[in-house]
Amino acid sequence: MIGAVLALALQAGSTGPAADPIADFIEDNATSVREMRMAAAPASFCSGAFREGSFLVCRFLPDARVEFGEMDVRADADGYVVLAIPRQAPEEMPLRITYDRADGTPGEIAERLTIAQREYDLQQVNGVPQATVTPDPSTLPRRQREYAQKQDAFNSVWDGTGFLDGFIPPAEGITTGVYGSARVYNNGHEGSPHWGLDWANDVGTPVHAPAGGLVTLAEPDMYYEGGLIFIDHGQGLVSAFLHLSGVDVQAGDVVEQGQLIGRMGAGGRATGSHLDWRVKLRNSFYADPATLLDLDPRTLD
Repeated sequence: MIGAVLALALQAGSTGPAADPIADFIEDNATSVREMRMAAAPASFCSGAFREGSFLVCRFLPDARVEFGEMDVRADADGYVVLAIPRQAPEEMPLRITYDRADGTPGEIAERLTIAQREYDLQQVNGVPQATVTPDPSTLPRRQREYAQKQDAFNSVWDGTGFLDGFIPPAEGITTGVYGSARVYNNGHEGSPHWGLDWANDVGTPVHAPAGGLVTLAEPDMYYEGGLIFIDHGQGLVSAFLHLSGVDVQAGDVVEQGQLIGRMGAGGRATGSHLDWRVKLRNSFYADPATLLDLDPRTLD
């Protein structure tokens, strides 16, 4: 179909040796050309792997409605949308894109995408402060108050696009924990799966913003997390940085990629000095931060 349309453009656009009718047609009909290309392979318009626990940045059509699994979101004015795949996902997930054509009529592209499956390890964690494994009932009011703070911060949907610059590691250190592994703590209690990526290093090791964004929470001493910072990188893609010994930003700050935001520590539920980097999308579910490091959104045309 694209070839036929471009052939017509060639026939109609012969205005002299300097003319490039194909380029002129694509520029004048960018939305229509993108629609035709996407209809053949919509998944190719995404950066990232279609695998359990992965983040994706896609560029479809401006203001398109994107339904992917249980997600139902709008692309921005340039067609960008951030998506994610849960830790445990079916082997196939439906992707449906609805949009307005240039003439105002509705359009739709739909496909069922294959999702690669993952296996997760079981990790035994010893030395965790017992008060953070089985908290004293007297701490309940504090924990409830802090939970509400975190939920408010996770509900942020910043209109910036820090995610478009890609992501860099927020700190240096030895990898001691990975996303998705089931955890059993020192009292035999089985906790939730580990939702983050851990790097161990000395107390005070600098922690930097992996991508630009809006700081939505910055607290020096939370019950479970110690020093805690949240950054919304755009569209509700929120990074959480746990167990910090120092917090160098405030809620409301807009930070750039690579900017110092805090320092590594061992506060809260921790066995030693490390950074736990977690990333949640639109307060729905966590996916693997490591997959953000492989994204290259600027290649999406």
